[in-house]
Amino acid sequence: MTDVLVTGIGAVSCHGRGAAALWHAMLDAQVRLPDQPADPLAHMALPLIYLVPEEHVAAEHPGRAAQFAVAAAAEALRDAGLTGRENTRFGVVVGSCMGEAGLREADRYPASTTTGRRPAFQLATHLGAWLGGFGANSSIANACSAGLFALCTAVDMLRCGEVDVVLAGGADAYSRVALGCFNRLGAVDPVRCRPYDRHRAGTVFGEGAGMLVLESREHARARGVDTGYARVTGTGWSCDAHHPTAPEPAGDQITRAMREALTEAGDDGVGCVVPHGTGTQLNDVMESGALHRALGPAAGSVPLYSLKALIGHTGGAAAGLAACAAALILRHRVVPPNVPLDEQDPACPVHLPVGAGTALDVDRVLVNAYGFGGTNASVVLATDCGSAR
Repeated sequence: MTDVLVTGIGAVSCHGRGAAALWHAMLDAQVRLPDQPADPLAHMALPLIYLVPEEHVAAEHPGRAAQFAVAAAAEALRDAGLTGRENTRFGVVVGSCMGEAGLREADRYPASTTTGRRPAFQLATHLGAWLGGFGANSSIANACSAGLFALCTAVDMLRCGEVDVVLAGGADAYSRVALGCFNRLGAVDPVRCRPYDRHRAGTVFGEGAGMLVLESREHARARGVDTGYARVTGTGWSCDAHHPTAPEPAGDQITRAMREALTEAGDDGVGCVVPHGTGTQLNDVMESGALHRALGPAAGSVPLYSLKALIGHTGGAAAGLAACAAALILRHRVVPPNVPLDEQDPACPVHLPVGAGTALDVDRVLVNAYGFGGTNASVVLATDCGSAR
């Protein structure tokens, strides 16, 4: 089977632009409280959204999600030592929950001068145009698991020999409609995003992008790259077929996705899990139980790194940023401390180390992502030592 390497990463989050900014924030373990949105929603009784300062936004495209995606992609390509124009077998796969919903919402303001229709899911198109690339180009809209479905799709494309390199990940930006809908669902925490906390009351939304350069080992070696951040050793995906928004209570299908990824990876255990962990009542309990079924007796001792507690729930970008975080954990061989909980929920018996980093004892990280409609995906990343499997 083709070895798939992560050779470059790029990130934009509420802590700033760049993977280094994300890593420093992870080590600092201090939540960045939401900013006041410069938006008519400011008068509504809604939790405030994380906003990225304008100086951290690229200027190539008008939509915020596309700007985030381009900024993260540019960093990932520089990190990998590529331009995206090396050959025509360069693919782009981008996941997004809302696409460019902000542009469509702005079009409805009375002062808007926009005419015609704006497609919602055009992020991959923007990236392809920015790259000047001629390879496969796909947008994936599997709700909040879209970024990890994009990564799984990219891995399949490489293993099938359809491309040599893929720029994959997720991007999402602020949406008044999305925030209003989640507020009506009673799924937004008025304090902060606090997964696995006994007093959690929902999620809190963020925005940004996480992009990764994936390539076959053969292609990497041909250009003089012997090792990457990580090797993708296992992928798994499934569907609950249960409810438009609520997860299937038993978590059978997310357990299945994890087990498939772990089995493909060699079933040798993991040293860390980056969970979906949204802070909603149903998700956190269900995912905790599924982790115990998938990991067995080790589930209570494997450290979890709860990224959403640090940056909020970034929708379709969440799994892209989670995969970037996993690559950084593997690179530094440290699981950063989690943002401290006020009180861990006893119904979520998972290990969330705080205070100091934890040594990564097993060089594999499991990343999970779930979305509305019961869309589930899991990926295992492992330290790459340069040896072909």
